[in-house]
Amino acid sequence: MPKEKDEELAMEINCLKKDLEISLQKSIFLERENQELRLELNRLKSQIQSLKALNNERKSILWKKFHSSMDMAVAGADSPPLNPATVAGDKREVTKFPKQSSWDDVKESQRMTAVPASAPPPPPPPLPKKLLGGSKAVRRVPEVLDLYRTLTKRDAQKENKVAHGGAPVVAFTKNMIGEIENRSAYLSAIKSEVETHGEFVNWLIKEVEMIAPRDISDVEKFVKWLDVKLASLVDERAVLKHFPRWPEAKADALREAAFSYRDLKSLESKVCMFRDNPKEEMNVVLKRAQALQDRVEQSVSNMERTREFNCKKYQAFQIPCQWMFDSALPTQIKSSTLRLAKEYMIRITRELRSTETSQAENLFLQGVRFAYRVHQVVSIRRL
Repeated sequence: MPKEKDEELAMEINCLKKDLEISLQKSIFLERENQELRLELNRLKSQIQSLKALNNERKSILWKKFHSSMDMAVAGADSPPLNPATVAGDKREVTKFPKQSSWDDVKESQRMTAVPASAPPPPPPPLPKKLLGGSKAVRRVPEVLDLYRTLTKRDAQKENKVAHGGAPVVAFTKNMIGEIENRSAYLSAIKSEVETHGEFVNWLIKEVEMIAPRDISDVEKFVKWLDVKLASLVDERAVLKHFPRWPEAKADALREAAFSYRDLKSLESKVCMFRDNPKEEMNVVLKRAQALQDRVEQSVSNMERTREFNCKKYQAFQIPCQWMFDSALPTQIKSSTLRLAKEYMIRITRELRSTETSQAENLFLQGVRFAYRVHQVVSIRRL
């Protein structure tokens, strides 16, 4: 006996050593990955800052071009036409009124032209009307057009999405007008059912108010019966809102309790019916068992977390809640997970016996961990 105990202790120590080595390797790998991610994050931050600076620079250049082009357009529109005789006489002569770059310079040039010269030259012959008509025309600025197109592009896309389909938009508008004027077929059907199904709805109201089930299975049966009865209506919510006596809170509580119980029982049946399929790969079978175990733990945890609040609500409407305590359905679901641990270990044992692999120890350790996890879930009881 002492030798067996020593061997078991030695095996446990070896397993713990291997676990420690694996965890150390994982920590080293995670530290390296963390350092790489930090370097990548710093690189991306610097890249974002450079892109922001480049974007701001491009915006400033665009606005400068826009303002300069506007000033040039205004200066060209307000400056007087050039003397054709002077232009024809000497093309190399510098013009008196060059293009200005600001609005103040334009006004100053206009003021200077108003002062008469000492020896004015003879007036030139009048130009044709066709030439005079185009001299004061405002030049088109491409920057303004680009800015306008970029601003209106989004609005055009939104309008295309809304008006997609053409004719259905008009039909949808007509349906809306019909509903506003209470002329749609949907509202007419609801009104007719409110008028003709009054006795039927009042009878359902009495049934819901008087129901006091003794067991959660009775609640599930009543909810099924109630859903079948209400399915005959065009729109359950729209019709029942015309009956102020309808116990909506109690009906919702009954449905909530029935659906919760049904989901847990369905999960329990899936766990109990779990079987190992030798034709499937080992990893597929083990993943299925782990997924079911995760669902069981999550469902039981959610129910235990909201049990106190739900019990108060159910007791206010005379709905049984004994099935939510640890001695009832949660214990049954937890105990059913023993089937998962059994099938899990059987598949691992079969795999170890059939093939010799270098990862036999890791595979055996994986099975022991899963069995220990199931053992903890089954043995622990929440007070």
